[in-house]
Amino acid sequence: MSGKKKQNTIKTTSFSDHQGRTLLSGIVRPGRMHDQTCVRSEGIAEQFRLHPDVTAEVDDGYRGLANESPDQASAPPKRPADDTCDGEKRAWREAKRRQSLARICIKHTNAELKKWRPLQRVTGRRDTYAETHAAIAGLASDRSANRPTRRRASTALVPVRTTAY
Repeated sequence: MSGKKKQNTIKTTSFSDHQGRTLLSGIVRPGRMHDQTCVRSEGIAEQFRLHPDVTAEVDDGYRGLANESPDQASAPPKRPADDTCDGEKRAWREAKRRQSLARICIKHTNAELKKWRPLQRVTGRRDTYAETHAAIAGLASDRSANRPTRRRASTALVPVRTTAY
């Protein structure tokens, strides 16, 4: 047996705007921690309460956040049971498709980070992953900010935190 079977994973939480620019990336946590636990421990849910005008498109892992603040967070609809009627199943597929279209720029932003070789498969030291991810996220964010876009311009971005090198 290989010794890597039960290897721990590392997850990061990222935020991007509707144009695919990275706003924040780097809330690093163990892979076994659920997304909803991260939302509570990192204070993301509290930020939704403090800023009621902020909206977000989230994935299935953040369904609890979408249930707590339905006007601000939108999660994909739950899959209907197998014994539901065909009309309900078609409505679910259409709602999931619409939500997926709204989240496509977020998926492209995450995919852009994974194109960088050091983040494709983390085999090095896990204690330096956070710094590596932050450096690559900064480079990818700068690249996406300079990319011309066909969408309407958004408001100016304000740095969340400053980093000293």
